[in-house]
Amino acid sequence: MAAQAHYSVDDVFHALGDPTRRAILERLSRTPASVSDIAEPFDMSLAAVGQHVQVLERSGLVRTEKVGRTRTCHIDSAGLKLATRWIEDRKRLWEHRFDQLADLLDEDDPDAASGG
Repeated sequence: MAAQAHYSVDDVFHALGDPTRRAILERLSRTPASVSDIAEPFDMSLAAVGQHVQVLERSGLVRTEKVGRTRTCHIDSAGLKLATRWIEDRKRLWEHRFDQLADLLDEDDPDAASGG
């Protein structure tokens, strides 16, 4: 049984903060690809693209597998799930605060109670 990887929200948002890495994720959302295939449209070295892939892999957004000399990259949902959970938690918190504010404002507005 493989060890459970632990990703951080900071790593996910750091990885997503770079336009090249977002473009790599867009590419991989269509189909898995080798690092050299991913590198084709970019004006950077294969090593630089490989470093971007490593950042994505450490964040749980991409997983790679090596067969022979080819490293194939796939989308990994772990990092996206972590980011989604973090965003949803913030969303619930702020919705609750806005609901409390609305209730407070309704209490202070005599017209709100009478409907007019």
